[in-house]
Amino acid sequence: MNVLIVEDEQPNMRMLTDMLKALRPGWNVCGQLESVKQSVSFLSVNPQPDLILMDIQLSDGICFSVFEQVEVRSSIIFTTAFDNYAIQAFKVNSIDYLLKPVKAEELDKALQKLEERMAQQGYQLADYNDIIRAIRSGSKEYRKRFLLNTGNKYTMLDVRDLACFESENRVTTAVSFSGERHVIDFSLDRLEDELDPELFFRADRKTIIHIGLISRIEDYFGNKLIVRLKHPLNTKLTISRLKASAFKLWIDH
Repeated sequence: MNVLIVEDEQPNMRMLTDMLKALRPGWNVCGQLESVKQSVSFLSVNPQPDLILMDIQLSDGICFSVFEQVEVRSSIIFTTAFDNYAIQAFKVNSIDYLLKPVKAEELDKALQKLEERMAQQGYQLADYNDIIRAIRSGSKEYRKRFLLNTGNKYTMLDVRDLACFESENRVTTAVSFSGERHVIDFSLDRLEDELDPELFFRADRKTIIHIGLISRIEDYFGNKLIVRLKHPLNTKLTISRLKASAFKLWIDH
């Protein structure tokens, strides 16, 4: 099996390469690329690999633009730090994806699934253009409001008024731009799935922020980012190295 790795962060590139060599020592890594441009160039002039491990967020854009420029005839396992809208499309189209940081056991499961599919008679590649169509259709409905039961009355929260969601000791609090705080019976994982990813970003394990809450962004050591937040938080968040590229793409969308 010839495997192409497309990943724009060198530590992740080395980690995936080492994992693959350990899990499938007989397989050959035929290339290591970091951008849409490099991927299109490689796939245009070289024999297509059996498998591509492809990051969604690359150094010069989203990987899906590769499929718009060249016909891809390889099996693909996508990797992503955060890309809710794409993950929904993968689930619908039964495409394999791995969440970063990629774990060896999860990669092994994906490889086993691929091997089982390829061994089946009549195995066909997925239509990757279906993913692009699913993403562009924007057919998913995202949550617009919350209805909260506060004692003997109900309170309605409009999602457009909410600056962030914070989780502490398994208690989730919605914070409005005016500074009001409301405890809601939702985990951040569920909110991440139900909130519009155009507006909200899972900054870390405990926080989801609205794009309107951001004051400025600064580079930080180790390829991390510092995000300065406006009222009502008036504080800062650190975006990890693994999420930094996804965060910048989210801002520059």
